[in-house]
Amino acid sequence: MNKEARAQNGESAEDSDSDLINEQLTGNIHKIAIVPPNFSGKPKKGHLIFDACFECGNLGRVDFISEFEYDLFIRPDTCNARFRIWFNFTVENVKQEQRVIFNIVNFSKSKSLYREGMSPLVKSTSRPKWQRIPAKNVFYYRCPEHKRNYVMSFVFCFDVEDDVYQFAYSFPYSYTKLQNYLQILDNRGLDYYERELLALSVQQRRLDLITISDSELKQNTQKKRKLVIITARVHPGETPSSYVCQGLIEFLVSPHPIAKVLRENIIFKIIPMLNPDGVYLGNYRCSLMGFDLNRVWQDPSPWAHPELFATKSQVLNLDKDSTYDLDFYIDIHAHSTMMNGFMYGNIYEDSNRYERQAIFPKLLCSNADDFSMSSTSFNRDAVKAGTGRRTLGGSLDEKCHCYTLEVSFFSYQPSGFNHPIPYTEEECIIKFKIDLI
Repeated sequence: MNKEARAQNGESAEDSDSDLINEQLTGNIHKIAIVPPNFSGKPKKGHLIFDACFECGNLGRVDFISEFEYDLFIRPDTCNARFRIWFNFTVENVKQEQRVIFNIVNFSKSKSLYREGMSPLVKSTSRPKWQRIPAKNVFYYRCPEHKRNYVMSFVFCFDVEDDVYQFAYSFPYSYTKLQNYLQILDNRGLDYYERELLALSVQQRRLDLITISDSELKQNTQKKRKLVIITARVHPGETPSSYVCQGLIEFLVSPHPIAKVLRENIIFKIIPMLNPDGVYLGNYRCSLMGFDLNRVWQDPSPWAHPELFATKSQVLNLDKDSTYDLDFYIDIHAHSTMMNGFMYGNIYEDSNRYERQAIFPKLLCSNADDFSMSSTSFNRDAVKAGTGRRTLGGSLDEKCHCYTLEVSFFSYQPSGFNHPIPYTEEECIIKFKIDLI
């Protein structure tokens, strides 16, 4: 794309130059040994071998700076060089006590929770649980040598020679992980749980629709039945949204008395992964074809955005069905620059409708110590016009409440605490279930 075309899209010259550099990074590296210049022969122990050629992997290039330092380049989203946030790669062939500096040199965002204490995640074959690298070893800055990009540098010491180490931006949640989880639910044979195929992605991956409700309520069409629709993971790099969505599903299918009351009175329809191709490929924001699917809700294409086309059609058809009373539409996201959970809502000309929108976030704030009402906002910005929240807020019955639910990539800070509490992989699931209770 030339500079004039980029300017018409609202991109600055600085972004344009940066994007042109990164358009060269079109694929993930695969088992590449990074050796010193002029070295020949078989890699020695300590010549690090990098790999990102696996599901959700992302690393486009590695440059040898010295035996102690490497520059790493994020592979941009497929067919869209603008987005470079997500990384997920492995390192092997290390020496015990080998200390290195990794510089991830081409981030596309200036703001980041890395400036607020967040740090990359690491695990290894002998320690399979994700851990955060100590924040004191992480630096996020604008580097003179990479003046058009932001750099995140971190120091790491490899301590087990035979281990394969994996580093990631956030807790990965893959398409395969979701399919395995849903298969476990399928095998339980619950009469209040149903899974169906709503559509196939461009690369023929499943777009699953989950229905959770008491079978008697589902079959009773003589009265209007309350309906809640929840979607997640339209942006593939926003992995915390999948953990929150799984926590919601786990609670709703549980034997907890509140879950039972909810199933008896409400039909829940959940689409847990709106962008399965982007997730599988290791993109941060876009689909296989480079589209931000949360900007095409107004007019989704059946061939370019089949997931959004099918989802929007399903939601609008349910809204028109006289046997349903569509009460909520909630789209779950993760936020890369803010802490806590919070919501975005819509602004309406009808003051009563606008005021009703504030009730649910206030209820969440009073029940969940990781939800922030001060970060919650209501808007109708033009740049958000193609989002699910905005599009459906203007298309569905005026009684329906439409929100975006955001959860931080990093942490929450309860009232009275003077420091943030980082989320763990398990807590993203468990905490949301507790908040619901």
